[in-house]
Amino acid sequence: MSPDLPSRPNPGDERRPLPGLSVVVPVYGSEAILPELLHRLENALPAIASSYELVLVNDSSPDGSWDVICKLVQRYPWIHAINLMRNYGQHNALLCGIRAARYEVVVTMDDDLQNPPEEIGRLLEQLAQGHDVVYGTPRAEQHGLWRDVASVITKLALQSAMGVETARMVSAFRVFRTQLRDAFVSYKSPFVSIDVLLTWATTRFSTVAVKHEPRTIGKSNYTFPKLVRHAVTMMTGFSVLPLRFASIMGFFFTLFGLGILAYVVGLYLISGSSVAGFPFLASIIAIFSGAQLFALGIIGEYLTKVHFRMMDKPPYAVLTSTNAERADTKVSG
Repeated sequence: MSPDLPSRPNPGDERRPLPGLSVVVPVYGSEAILPELLHRLENALPAIASSYELVLVNDSSPDGSWDVICKLVQRYPWIHAINLMRNYGQHNALLCGIRAARYEVVVTMDDDLQNPPEEIGRLLEQLAQGHDVVYGTPRAEQHGLWRDVASVITKLALQSAMGVETARMVSAFRVFRTQLRDAFVSYKSPFVSIDVLLTWATTRFSTVAVKHEPRTIGKSNYTFPKLVRHAVTMMTGFSVLPLRFASIMGFFFTLFGLGILAYVVGLYLISGSSVAGFPFLASIIAIFSGAQLFALGIIGEYLTKVHFRMMDKPPYAVLTSTNAERADTKVSG
């Protein structure tokens, strides 16, 4: 059970050392970079928190990431490692790690070191100004073209669920108060978006511009199709915007059909002739059939989400974990 969260400080308060910090990192295909991640966290965390832990959630990596994690646990007692039964996705793994966090503040970051651990302190300073969630927004993202395009699509999808201003600053590098997880403690859907879930608990968001370093080892596991699927999941899983769009489209085509009817009747009354048959009729049928199928597809996406939620399919399942009973790691004075 997490300790009670300290009250929010006033913006003018002098900064004090953070009592406890939980860093949550989802792991997938990162066996080569994990030792460097731990080395840099070991240097960065003692300066910003009196007690800290690292929660590594292995999302069924295809490489030897779990073996590397088990070795690191022997060296760093402040690691809590969790191994999931299968690959559930980044946000599902994050949800698992967030629920396992013990301290007052949670930091989430990727395992590729594109978000430098040395920047965590800057996010915590902004959090101390009275905010509940602080995103580390890259000054310049170091991704390829398709990843950048897909990220834009994802943020556009988030706007419908989070609001425009909040969605613009979303990133995987975030700091928030652990108490916020109480708002989604009973959430069990397999479709997870941590950023949307955080909006269920607060509207006090902020952002800090941080460095975003090029990936030096391996390659991103997020491809353009995966990010597009994630965007569709967010739109149909956490927003009614697509349904509203289908309703507006239906209204538009109703007006379009009435206009065609008026044109056909008017042409007959004025000239006594009718509109040429098959080409005109085939075109109209194709237009309306396409619109109907598109709307049915949107409804089908929503029915799919309802179906899986009715099945009570869990967002993740844990295969094994280490250091479940951990001793506090405290910085000596």
